[in-house]
Amino acid sequence: MTTWFTSDSHFGHANIIKYCDRPFAHVDEMDEAIIANWNEVVKCDDIVYHLGDFTLGKKSMARRYFARLRGQIRVLSNPWHHDKRWLGGQFYSAGGHEVEYMKSIAILDYDPPIVMCHYPFAHWDREHYGSIHLHGHSHGKHVASGKILDVGVDCHNFYPISLEEVAEIMEGEK
Repeated sequence: MTTWFTSDSHFGHANIIKYCDRPFAHVDEMDEAIIANWNEVVKCDDIVYHLGDFTLGKKSMARRYFARLRGQIRVLSNPWHHDKRWLGGQFYSAGGHEVEYMKSIAILDYDPPIVMCHYPFAHWDREHYGSIHLHGHSHGKHVASGKILDVGVDCHNFYPISLEEVAEIMEGEK
């Protein structure tokens, strides 16, 4: 089983193509590419942490997207960002796993610990002890140093990033 991280898919959000200079002609092409890339690497029992801005759509739209994506999907529940229209609904992934909600700031008790939030932090819990901060929101435009990484699709060729890839990137940040 592999652990994956992603953010800022913005499914169904046509204007994000223009705002972030995404290389797609239209929103359907973008959505299909992100879904195909996700399902290319994620297996049905893998864990995927989505750090926000899944879709601007309502519950019916979120349901359709989740149903096409593999993995045990866990999403940060930030009621103030794009996902507020569908948060609280009951959804299932393509493998039949119920989508789980996490707090808006979540800490994974890994070695080193991983602090996740939709937004980038200047400082985070246990930073001075080697913890890692994963975020989205900035679409690759937030400049930071240290063990901080934007896991948004814009930064990773529209794919989720694995825990192993995160570790490799963070190895260079010692």
